[in-house]
Amino acid sequence: MQFKLTNEFLETLELAISNKDDKFIKEQLNELYPPDIAEIVEELSLDESRYLCSLLDKEEAADVLMELEDDVREDLLELLSSKEIASDYVENLDSDDAADLIGELSDEKRAEVISHIEDIEQAKDIVDLLKYDEDTAGGLMAKELVKANVNWTIFTAVREMRKQVEEDEIDELYTIYVVDDEERLLGTLSLKKMLLSESKTKISGIYNPDIIYVRASLKAEQVANIMNKYDLVVLPVVDELDRLIGRITIDDIVDVIKEEADKDYQMMSGISTNIESTDSLLEISRARLPWLVVALFGGMVGARIIGVYENQISIHPEMAFFMPLVVAMAGNAGVQSSALIVQGLANNSLSRDNIMFRLLKELSVGLTNGLICSAILFGFSFLFNYPLSLSMTVSVALMSVIAFASVLGALFPLTLHRLKIDPALATGPFITTSNDILGFFIYFMIGRLMYGIF
Repeated sequence: MQFKLTNEFLETLELAISNKDDKFIKEQLNELYPPDIAEIVEELSLDESRYLCSLLDKEEAADVLMELEDDVREDLLELLSSKEIASDYVENLDSDDAADLIGELSDEKRAEVISHIEDIEQAKDIVDLLKYDEDTAGGLMAKELVKANVNWTIFTAVREMRKQVEEDEIDELYTIYVVDDEERLLGTLSLKKMLLSESKTKISGIYNPDIIYVRASLKAEQVANIMNKYDLVVLPVVDELDRLIGRITIDDIVDVIKEEADKDYQMMSGISTNIESTDSLLEISRARLPWLVVALFGGMVGARIIGVYENQISIHPEMAFFMPLVVAMAGNAGVQSSALIVQGLANNSLSRDNIMFRLLKELSVGLTNGLICSAILFGFSFLFNYPLSLSMTVSVALMSVIAFASVLGALFPLTLHRLKIDPALATGPFITTSNDILGFFIYFMIGRLMYGIF
């Protein structure tokens, strides 16, 4: 049953914590999952959170800690000693989560925590994982896995794999990997084939050499694309010599996808760096200000264009009626076009071979949509008895603006992608400001032409 946190539940729990009613607290948390408990912890004070976590068994407390928002976890870790972090949390996490947790600490405290880890092999694994950038396959992978040597028999493999599961405390067995004497990855071993084969059968005769893997240096976003493309729940990681060094599971990739989505959404909104609602006023302002300044300068350029055509507006003041409409439609068309291109770049469905085709298609779509919208606008102008010269001006300008904005909206993210800049920037204030300027310019140029004809 899904847990829903209510104010009544929270108030009752806070009262129990203040009264140190441990039995009641444990009863309330007994049926909850770590994400549910994490949701509760995030609503408590730091002292209350620490007390509540101390009542959980160590494995559950470690899982709860990893489910917390970064800022809450960081504050909670500040209250704990290096020894407490190592014994109560790190030693009860998989190597990838443990490395992520330790990676959030200062260099000094990081060294202290590692020195307090009693399991030397786990400490070595964590130190090894900390060498990789967090946005690479090496930074995502965990060391816990089950492998079998290609020269083993089924009997030997079962015995050795049992040792691996016990020593590494592996809770879930996704895949059995087959390696040679040099630890190079060769393939995978089917559990079904193991069960159906004689105990003296060698692994070399039944393993599957067809395997998808990634190198440790591969970017996390590319890893996510591979797992999505091939519908994988686990993916082995190898070093430059093809030696098996870890594995990435789907839960890690879901986190990557969520982080990328959050980052792109903020960029699309004109926020230059990742921020949280709990960040300081200065940090939030610093992240949001740059693109507001860009939009400000864009507005100043647009105002200057209006100033250049001031005489035209004074002669034909009715043109001012439709200025907001034209620039708004330009911005909308540009954002639609750029959003589709950014999506294509993100999921690798847009290759270099079809870029020109895509631009031509956006132009065709822009012309089609522009023609329909301009026809509707012309009908509106005719219905309310606007002058023919104005009706023709705004209709032709609207069709032109939508067509140009559609192409420009596709061109911007492609250009940014070529320059190794996140194309998500192209769907924010950058594209809307550019299209505002373009819309004003086209509108007045066509107005001058149309009023000359009519």
